[in-house]
Parts: sequence; structure tokens; C-alpha cells
Amino acid sequence: MSAKRLVPLVLVGAGVLASACSAPPLPQVTFFAVNTTVATGPSEYCDLQVNKCAADPAAGATLAVPPNKPVQISVPTEIGNAAWQVTFKFKQNGQEQEGRTAVFGAGERLAYTLELPGAAQLETAEVQRYAGVLTLDPNTGEPQFVVGATWVLSVAGQKG
Repeated sequence: MSAKRLVPLVLVGAGVLASACSAPPLPQVTFFAVNTTVATGPSEYCDLQVNKCAADPAAGATLAVPPNKPVQISVPTEIGNAAWQVTFKFKQNGQEQEGRTAVFGAGERLAYTLELPGAAQLETAEVQRYAGVLTLDPNTGEPQFVVGATWVLSVAGQKG
């Protein structure tokens, strides 16, 4: 093999090795309301053992959601294969309120439709994936799961 052919092959091989070593992209969550879809990566992300963590304060999605309209949330299997839930803030009758779904078990579901009561206005929704470790609640001493990753939706352009 000539030296001219060897150099391109070595460079191609190096590119394949470099791409094989790069980390896979972090999972994205998709939010859908009123014929519009947005997706976002995590604002905080830890592996299931909470050994490796990263934060991206710029992550998050914004979506216009009118009062009394549902938001459909889709998660990839990387999230759905762990325990996860949705927490949310909304305004109803001028009062700020918070809510949370039940915790969905590993492999239980990959989608959820968030519906608020009456004419409530959604302000934020956050998908929380639990890590595979427990800590003790400092106030009660009870064991609790650690949230290992979060994906945030902000609602913009609505009055409620």
C-alpha cells in the first residue's frame, strides 16, 4: 500500500475512534399543546447512581398554552425506564398553586397528558427522573428518592 493511501485510511480510522468515544446525547423531552411542539434537553442531568452530573441553565423550552388546554408530554425510553413524575405550577382564581403527578414506575409509560382544573393557567411543568439512590429526609428521617434529572417547560404569553 502506498503512503498516499495510508494517510487517508489512518485519518478515517481516527475519526471513527473519536466518534465512538464521544458521549451519547442526553435525552430530550417533548411538550405539545395547541398544535405546537417543543423539545428540550435536561437542565440538570445525573446518571442513575448520581456519580456524574451536569447542569445546563440555558436548557428548557417555552410554549404558549392557553388556560384550560392540556399539555402532552412525551419522554424517551431512557427516562421511561426509570421512575419519573411531572411537577407543575399554575394560577387559578389569582392564586399560585403547585401540583405533581403520581410517580410513574420504570417501564410504565412514555407519555402523560397534563390537564388542569377549570380555567387554570399553567405556568411551568417539570419532568423529573428519579435516580437509583435513596437519601434520608433531613426533617423526617424518612428515606426519599433523589431527583437525578429535570426537563423544564415555561409557559409564555398567557394571562391567567
